[in-house]
Amino acid sequence: MGFFKEHYIKFVLYMAVIVLVNIVGLTLFFRADLTASKIFSLSDASQKAVATLSEPLSIKVFFSNNLPAPHNNTQRYLKDLLDEYAARAGRLFNYQFYNVSSAEGDLSANAVENRELAQSYGISPIQIRMMENDELKFTNAYMGLVLIHGDLIEKINAVTSADGLEYQLTTAIQKLNNKVSALLRLNDKIQATLYLSSSLNDIAPLIGLDNLPGLEQTVKKTIDGINAKSLDLLSFDRQDITDKQALNDIGKKYDLLALSWPDIQDQNIPAGQGAAGLVLTYQDQAASLPLITAVDLPIIGTTYQMADPDTLEQDIMGIIEKMIGINQDIGFLADHGTPALVPDRRTMMQGGSGGDMQVFNDLLSHRYNIRQIALKDQTIPDGLNCLIITKPTEPFSDYELFQIDQALMKGTNIAFFGDAFNEIAPRGSMGMPQYFPIDTGLEKLLAHYGITMTPAFVMDKTAYKHQPREGGEQIIYFAPMLKEDTINNTPAFMRNIKGIIAMQASPLSLVSDNLTSAGVTATRLLSTSKESWLMKDEINLNPMFISPPESSEEMDSYDLAYLLEGTFTSYFKDKPVPEKPMGEEDISESDTPADAGETTDPAATDAVESDTAAPEGDTPEVVAQNRILETSRPAKIFVLGCSQMLMDNMLDPEGRTTNATFILNTIDHLNGKDEIAAMRSKQQMLNPLADTTAFVRTMIKALNIAGLPVLVFVFGIGVWGTGKIRRKKIAKQFNA
Repeated sequence: MGFFKEHYIKFVLYMAVIVLVNIVGLTLFFRADLTASKIFSLSDASQKAVATLSEPLSIKVFFSNNLPAPHNNTQRYLKDLLDEYAARAGRLFNYQFYNVSSAEGDLSANAVENRELAQSYGISPIQIRMMENDELKFTNAYMGLVLIHGDLIEKINAVTSADGLEYQLTTAIQKLNNKVSALLRLNDKIQATLYLSSSLNDIAPLIGLDNLPGLEQTVKKTIDGINAKSLDLLSFDRQDITDKQALNDIGKKYDLLALSWPDIQDQNIPAGQGAAGLVLTYQDQAASLPLITAVDLPIIGTTYQMADPDTLEQDIMGIIEKMIGINQDIGFLADHGTPALVPDRRTMMQGGSGGDMQVFNDLLSHRYNIRQIALKDQTIPDGLNCLIITKPTEPFSDYELFQIDQALMKGTNIAFFGDAFNEIAPRGSMGMPQYFPIDTGLEKLLAHYGITMTPAFVMDKTAYKHQPREGGEQIIYFAPMLKEDTINNTPAFMRNIKGIIAMQASPLSLVSDNLTSAGVTATRLLSTSKESWLMKDEINLNPMFISPPESSEEMDSYDLAYLLEGTFTSYFKDKPVPEKPMGEEDISESDTPADAGETTDPAATDAVESDTAAPEGDTPEVVAQNRILETSRPAKIFVLGCSQMLMDNMLDPEGRTTNATFILNTIDHLNGKDEIAAMRSKQQMLNPLADTTAFVRTMIKALNIAGLPVLVFVFGIGVWGTGKIRRKKIAKQFNA
């Protein structure tokens, strides 16, 4: 009796322990993600996004219940993902699932109210397919959510798959939270110091800057406007420096434009010097915004322009946002023959494509505000993290190259997607396209920085295979299939990218001497297989007329993409500042032809245009210093010899293919968003099988067919033999 009682007590105690362990597990749980890319764990970017919330963030989920597979798994994954966010976020993060489903065919009052709430946020049901009683049916289901952060709202109308869901949620949270959170986290104010020498007022009328005396008031008004919108984050100060040595020190430290002039006896103006610029400093960071610029024009000579008051606030905010890490602006070169980001309706009406980069534009617009820059009429704004240059075909003037060079010197990273040839389509339906080498002048700039592009197309035996309707298979040799062994996965933003398709790519080579002298490092990102060759001179991309070389000695591997990073030396070091080409705007603002060397103010960007020019022969010999930044801040240049990879036929609208992941990750890396790039990469599911020889494949098949049964048989014999030996030992021990 005592024996049964003891076992009964143990059984009760064991059951109690099991119940208590389960209760503890509801609040204190542990999960182990054994996947290689940690698919089921929150990325660092996601944890940071919710951990830095400064105001309550609410997520309202409208998801129909009892959906068929795979949508029920998506709902479960979404619930688990939101639980992960909540565990990392704390009290400022909350979410709620709203009942929008019918019960036994009827909608409850609560479900009707929730559906109306979903409609008010712009969440509508979508049609899905489902199998019921061996029949394919269609039904409407709610599968959306909305994020609310203060007065801002962001919605995801259709959560149809778990793939990329974390990326969608995290980027939406960042979009809502980044700016306000970053401003609230500032420990100190950003110091805005206006260096404006009063001595400049004496010569301002002589160089066409009549409104210079009102510059301080203009800057102060702009600063006050920014403070009113941005939690009073700026502290303003004005410094009047006229001492020559002090001006030299400040000019070199902050790259300020400094002016000097001799005695001007006719105007009773003594020799002097002065500077005008706005310097923003925060902790160990500093950035300058020139308030006076000097431009050399043919015939007219040197002209001086003041900062445009209408764009001053935007320029200052661009620098601030870059400084505190919330800059979302990205530059895109929109002239010099580059492809258009948005469809050209006029071209489409005439039967043309109207713009082949719509997908790229849509994908990039989800993360960045794209500022299109027409370099012939505009300057590159200060504060840009990255400038994208895609297949320019028209020549750059030296002044335009100077702008690109100086943007790099200021720390603006450059992404160059270039082609070696410009393709000219034949007139009519007959004939073959013609290919002309592209020479814009940008090539000499890149060569100076350490990289060149060979005027050729790379062909590769490991290429995309097309299956025509007639049957068979056709290898498109000018569309190399880049596999894991030719993709550099060492950089964080390149991880888990195991397959890319290129198209009409040109090979790159390094200028080692330039890299060594500048102290710049080069990282190869993409290359072709060792069975590649070049098509030069006579270009014909008709697959029917392309065949590999007979000898393997004529083939080699070619590099397609590089990342250069470090401190670059200006191409214009020890060279005069190039003159700005005369445009229609410059000509129209000059009422009469000016003599060579005459200084006027033709800029439309002055606060108020000056109707009077300096009298002929009275122009002072003003010397502008510190006009060229000779050494860059730490910067990066990405070069890909294949602009086709940005076209609509190479990218998917959802941005989930490896091609899209590579392009978007590269842009994120150039904008300091490596955490976002890592999160996007972990969603990649492409794991191609390694190439093997016919012998290896035969051996693997033989092992699967005959080897495994043999191993089972051997294992069984071993178990039988071990048991027999054990029985003999037992019999011997008991003399049985």
